[in-house]
Amino acid sequence: MRPEEYPPQEPFSEIARPYVEEVTRRGDGVVPAAELSYGGDPYQAVAIHAPAEPSGDVLVFVHGGGWTSGYKEHMNFMAPALLSEGVTFCSVGYRLAPVHLFPAGRDDVADAIAMVFREIRRYGGDPSRLFVGGHSAGGHYASLLAVTEEWRRARDLPPDAIRGCLPISGVYLFGEGSGLSMRPRFLGAEENDRDASSVLHVKERPCSFLIAYGGEDFPHLKTQAEAMAETLRNAGGDAEVVILDARDHFGASLAGGEADGPWAPRAVAWMAAH
Repeated sequence: MRPEEYPPQEPFSEIARPYVEEVTRRGDGVVPAAELSYGGDPYQAVAIHAPAEPSGDVLVFVHGGGWTSGYKEHMNFMAPALLSEGVTFCSVGYRLAPVHLFPAGRDDVADAIAMVFREIRRYGGDPSRLFVGGHSAGGHYASLLAVTEEWRRARDLPPDAIRGCLPISGVYLFGEGSGLSMRPRFLGAEENDRDASSVLHVKERPCSFLIAYGGEDFPHLKTQAEAMAETLRNAGGDAEVVILDARDHFGASLAGGEADGPWAPRAVAWMAAH
Protein backbone atom coordinates (compact mmCIF):
# COMPACT_ATOMS: atom_id res chain seq x y z
CA MET A 1 0.00 0.00 0.00
CA ARG A 2 0.91 3.64 -0.25
CA PRO A 3 0.63 5.81 2.88
CA GLU A 4 -2.15 7.86 1.30
CA GLU A 5 -4.26 4.71 0.97
CA TYR A 6 -4.42 4.09 4.73
CA PRO A 7 -7.10 5.36 7.10
CA PRO A 8 -6.10 8.68 8.74
CA GLN A 9 -3.59 8.72 11.57
CA GLU A 10 -2.17 11.44 13.76
CA PRO A 11 0.14 13.89 11.94
CA PHE A 12 3.87 13.59 12.37
CA SER A 13 5.57 16.00 14.76
CA GLU A 14 7.63 18.83 13.33
CA ILE A 15 10.88 17.21 14.45
CA ALA A 16 9.90 13.92 12.79
CA ARG A 17 8.78 15.38 9.47
CA PRO A 18 12.28 15.65 7.88
CA TYR A 19 12.92 12.02 8.90
CA VAL A 20 9.67 10.88 7.26
CA GLU A 21 10.61 12.71 4.09
CA GLU A 22 14.06 11.11 4.09
CA VAL A 23 12.93 7.51 4.64
CA THR A 24 10.33 8.03 1.92
CA ARG A 25 13.03 9.26 -0.45
CA ARG A 26 15.41 6.43 0.40
CA GLY A 27 12.70 3.82 0.05
CA ASP A 28 11.37 5.09 -3.26
CA GLY A 29 11.24 2.23 -5.76
CA VAL A 30 11.86 -0.49 -3.15
CA VAL A 31 8.99 -2.92 -3.71
CA PRO A 32 8.31 -5.92 -1.46
CA ALA A 33 7.94 -9.40 -2.91
CA ALA A 34 4.65 -9.83 -1.07
CA GLU A 35 2.29 -8.16 1.36
CA LEU A 36 0.50 -10.47 3.77
CA SER A 37 -2.43 -9.49 5.99
CA TYR A 38 -2.80 -10.93 9.47
CA GLY A 39 -6.04 -9.10 10.34
CA GLY A 40 -8.91 -7.13 8.90
CA ASP A 41 -7.50 -3.64 9.52
CA PRO A 42 -5.37 -2.12 6.72
CA TYR A 43 -2.58 -1.54 9.24
CA GLN A 44 -2.48 -5.26 10.09
CA ALA A 45 -0.11 -6.36 7.35
CA VAL A 46 3.51 -7.30 6.73
CA ALA A 47 5.65 -6.35 3.72
CA ILE A 48 8.06 -9.17 2.88
CA HIS A 49 11.28 -8.43 1.00
CA ALA A 50 12.91 -11.60 -0.34
CA PRO A 51 16.62 -11.81 -1.24
CA ALA A 52 17.82 -13.41 -4.46
CA GLU A 53 20.19 -15.65 -2.50
CA PRO A 54 18.72 -16.16 0.98
CA SER A 55 20.94 -17.03 3.90
CA GLY A 56 17.90 -18.17 5.88
CA ASP A 57 18.13 -15.34 8.40
CA VAL A 58 14.88 -13.38 8.82
CA LEU A 59 14.53 -9.92 10.37
CA VAL A 60 11.01 -8.87 11.34
CA PHE A 61 11.21 -5.12 11.88
CA VAL A 62 8.67 -2.75 13.46
CA HIS A 63 8.49 0.95 12.54
CA GLY A 64 8.45 3.81 15.04
CA GLY A 65 6.24 6.87 15.26
CA GLY A 66 5.46 7.35 18.93
CA TRP A 67 2.84 4.58 18.81
CA THR A 68 0.50 7.04 17.04
CA SER A 69 1.87 7.34 13.50
CA GLY A 70 4.01 5.66 10.87
CA TYR A 71 3.67 3.03 8.17
CA LYS A 72 5.38 -0.25 7.45
CA GLU A 73 6.38 1.25 4.09
CA HIS A 74 8.63 3.72 5.92
CA MET A 75 11.05 0.85 6.58
CA ASN A 76 11.37 -0.19 2.92
CA PHE A 77 14.62 1.79 2.77
CA MET A 78 16.25 -0.83 5.02
CA ALA A 79 15.63 -3.72 2.64
CA PRO A 80 18.40 -3.36 0.01
CA ALA A 81 21.30 -3.42 2.47
CA LEU A 82 19.92 -6.54 4.16
CA LEU A 83 18.78 -8.35 1.01
CA SER A 84 22.24 -8.01 -0.48
CA GLU A 85 23.52 -10.09 2.46
CA GLY A 86 20.81 -12.74 2.12
CA VAL A 87 18.56 -11.57 4.96
CA THR A 88 14.81 -11.84 4.38
CA PHE A 89 13.37 -8.55 5.61
CA CYS A 90 9.81 -8.17 6.89
CA SER A 91 8.34 -4.77 7.77
CA VAL A 92 5.40 -4.88 10.17
CA GLY A 93 2.38 -2.61 10.30
CA TYR A 94 0.16 -2.40 13.39
CA ARG A 95 -2.84 -0.48 14.68
CA LEU A 96 -2.06 2.89 16.20
CA ALA A 97 -3.08 4.96 19.21
CA PRO A 98 -5.06 6.87 20.29
CA VAL A 99 -7.77 4.80 18.59
CA HIS A 100 -6.13 1.54 19.62
CA LEU A 101 -4.56 1.46 23.08
CA PHE A 102 -2.16 -1.02 24.67
CA PRO A 103 -2.06 -3.97 24.27
CA ALA A 104 -3.58 -3.72 20.76
CA GLY A 105 -0.32 -2.78 19.01
CA ARG A 106 1.70 -5.34 20.95
CA ASP A 107 -0.80 -8.06 20.07
CA ASP A 108 -0.73 -7.01 16.43
CA VAL A 109 3.04 -7.36 16.26
CA ALA A 110 2.76 -10.74 17.99
CA ASP A 111 0.24 -11.88 15.35
CA ALA A 112 2.53 -10.60 12.61
CA ILE A 113 5.51 -12.53 13.99
CA ALA A 114 3.40 -15.69 14.22
CA MET A 115 2.32 -15.32 10.60
CA VAL A 116 5.89 -14.74 9.41
CA PHE A 117 7.05 -17.78 11.36
CA ARG A 118 4.55 -19.97 9.51
CA GLU A 119 4.86 -18.43 6.03
CA ILE A 120 8.46 -17.33 5.63
CA ARG A 121 9.81 -20.50 4.00
CA ARG A 122 7.93 -19.47 0.88
CA TYR A 123 10.24 -16.44 0.65
CA GLY A 124 13.56 -18.10 1.40
CA GLY A 125 13.54 -17.60 5.15
CA ASP A 126 14.20 -20.19 7.84
CA PRO A 127 11.68 -19.88 10.72
CA SER A 128 14.31 -21.20 13.12
CA ARG A 129 16.42 -18.15 12.20
CA LEU A 130 13.84 -15.47 12.99
CA PHE A 131 15.01 -12.23 14.60
CA VAL A 132 12.89 -9.23 15.62
CA GLY A 133 13.78 -5.55 15.77
CA GLY A 134 12.34 -2.09 15.51
CA HIS A 135 13.03 1.59 15.84
CA SER A 136 11.78 3.70 18.77
CA ALA A 137 8.16 2.60 19.45
CA GLY A 138 8.86 -0.38 17.21
CA GLY A 139 11.92 -1.22 19.28
CA HIS A 140 9.68 -1.17 22.32
CA TYR A 141 7.24 -3.70 20.87
CA ALA A 142 10.04 -5.93 19.57
CA SER A 143 11.90 -6.03 22.89
CA LEU A 144 8.72 -6.61 24.91
CA LEU A 145 7.79 -9.62 22.79
CA ALA A 146 11.37 -10.92 22.88
CA VAL A 147 11.36 -11.19 26.69
CA THR A 148 7.79 -12.42 27.26
CA GLU A 149 6.39 -15.87 26.55
CA GLU A 150 2.63 -15.97 27.06
CA TRP A 151 1.91 -14.63 23.58
CA ARG A 152 3.90 -17.48 22.02
CA ARG A 153 1.92 -20.13 23.83
CA ALA A 154 -1.32 -18.44 22.82
CA ARG A 155 -0.25 -18.62 19.16
CA ASP A 156 1.20 -22.16 19.28
CA LEU A 157 4.74 -20.97 18.70
CA PRO A 158 7.75 -22.71 20.22
CA PRO A 159 9.42 -20.99 23.21
CA ASP A 160 12.51 -20.25 21.08
CA ALA A 161 10.58 -18.78 18.14
CA ILE A 162 12.63 -15.57 18.44
CA ARG A 163 16.34 -16.12 17.88
CA GLY A 164 17.36 -12.62 18.93
CA CYS A 165 16.27 -9.00 19.19
CA LEU A 166 17.78 -5.92 17.50
CA PRO A 167 16.08 -2.75 18.83
CA ILE A 168 17.28 0.67 17.68
CA SER A 169 16.57 3.60 20.04
CA GLY A 170 13.93 1.52 21.80
CA VAL A 171 11.90 2.28 24.92
CA TYR A 172 12.20 -0.31 27.70
CA LEU A 173 10.58 1.31 30.76
CA PHE A 174 7.46 3.34 31.48
CA GLY A 175 6.34 5.02 34.66
CA GLU A 176 8.56 5.97 37.57
CA GLY A 177 12.22 6.22 36.64
CA SER A 178 11.64 6.10 32.89
CA GLY A 179 12.84 9.63 32.24
CA LEU A 180 9.96 10.22 29.83
CA SER A 181 8.76 13.83 29.88
CA MET A 182 5.15 12.71 29.54
CA ARG A 183 3.25 9.47 29.73
CA PRO A 184 2.60 8.08 26.22
CA ARG A 185 -1.10 8.02 25.40
CA PHE A 186 -0.96 4.57 23.85
CA LEU A 187 -0.59 3.03 27.31
CA GLY A 188 -4.17 3.75 28.35
CA ALA A 189 -4.73 2.74 31.97
CA GLU A 190 -1.86 3.37 34.39
CA GLU A 191 -1.65 -0.28 35.34
CA ASN A 192 -0.37 -0.93 31.83
CA ASP A 193 2.93 0.79 32.59
CA ARG A 194 4.44 -2.35 34.08
CA ASP A 195 2.97 -4.72 31.50
CA ALA A 196 4.49 -2.60 28.72
CA SER A 197 7.97 -2.30 30.29
CA SER A 198 10.25 -4.95 28.78
CA VAL A 199 13.03 -4.37 31.31
CA LEU A 200 10.66 -5.53 34.06
CA HIS A 201 9.90 -8.82 32.29
CA VAL A 202 13.41 -10.15 31.74
CA LYS A 203 13.60 -13.74 32.97
CA GLU A 204 16.48 -16.16 33.36
CA ARG A 205 18.49 -16.81 30.18
CA PRO A 206 16.68 -14.42 27.84
CA CYS A 207 17.28 -14.43 24.10
CA SER A 208 20.25 -12.50 22.72
CA PHE A 209 20.01 -8.73 22.15
CA LEU A 210 21.89 -6.31 19.94
CA ILE A 211 20.85 -2.95 21.40
CA ALA A 212 21.61 0.18 19.40
CA TYR A 213 21.10 3.87 20.04
CA GLY A 214 22.44 7.11 18.68
CA GLY A 215 25.33 8.89 20.33
CA GLU A 216 23.17 12.02 20.20
CA ASP A 217 19.90 10.23 20.96
CA PHE A 218 17.39 11.37 23.55
CA PRO A 219 19.15 11.08 26.94
CA HIS A 220 16.46 8.95 28.57
CA LEU A 221 16.64 6.41 25.74
CA LYS A 222 20.41 6.10 26.13
CA THR A 223 19.98 5.51 29.85
CA GLN A 224 17.19 3.00 29.29
CA ALA A 225 19.21 1.09 26.69
CA GLU A 226 22.17 0.66 29.03
CA ALA A 227 19.85 -0.42 31.86
CA MET A 228 18.17 -2.97 29.60
CA ALA A 229 21.53 -4.41 28.55
CA GLU A 230 22.66 -4.70 32.16
CA THR A 231 19.41 -6.39 33.18
CA LEU A 232 19.74 -8.91 30.34
CA ARG A 233 23.33 -9.71 31.28
CA ASN A 234 22.45 -10.10 34.96
CA ALA A 235 19.83 -12.65 33.92
CA GLY A 236 22.43 -14.67 32.04
CA GLY A 237 21.68 -13.24 28.62
CA ASP A 238 23.91 -12.10 25.79
CA ALA A 239 23.48 -8.36 25.28
CA GLU A 240 25.69 -6.22 23.06
CA VAL A 241 25.36 -2.45 22.82
CA VAL A 242 26.12 -0.47 19.67
CA ILE A 243 26.43 3.30 20.05
CA LEU A 244 25.89 4.95 16.68
CA ASP A 245 28.29 7.88 16.88
CA ALA A 246 27.03 11.34 15.89
CA ARG A 247 23.52 9.99 15.22
CA ASP A 248 20.41 11.47 16.78
CA HIS A 249 17.18 9.53 17.29
CA PHE A 250 16.27 9.68 13.61
CA GLY A 251 19.79 9.28 12.27
CA ALA A 252 20.03 6.04 14.25
CA SER A 253 17.09 4.71 12.28
CA LEU A 254 18.61 5.78 8.96
CA ALA A 255 21.71 3.73 9.79
CA GLY A 256 19.49 0.67 9.49
CA GLY A 257 19.52 0.95 5.71
CA GLU A 258 23.14 1.97 5.08
CA ALA A 259 25.13 -0.91 3.62
CA ASP A 260 28.42 0.75 4.65
CA GLY A 261 27.05 2.36 7.80
CA PRO A 262 27.50 1.61 11.50
CA TRP A 263 24.48 -0.66 11.98
CA ALA A 264 23.51 -2.80 8.98
CA PRO A 265 26.84 -4.69 8.54
CA ARG A 266 27.07 -5.22 12.30
CA ALA A 267 23.49 -6.50 12.46
CA VAL A 268 24.00 -8.93 9.57
CA ALA A 269 27.16 -10.34 11.16
CA TRP A 270 25.49 -10.53 14.57
CA MET A 271 22.51 -12.48 13.23
CA ALA A 272 24.81 -14.87 11.37
CA ALA A 273 26.74 -15.51 14.61
CA HIS A 274 23.58 -16.24 16.57
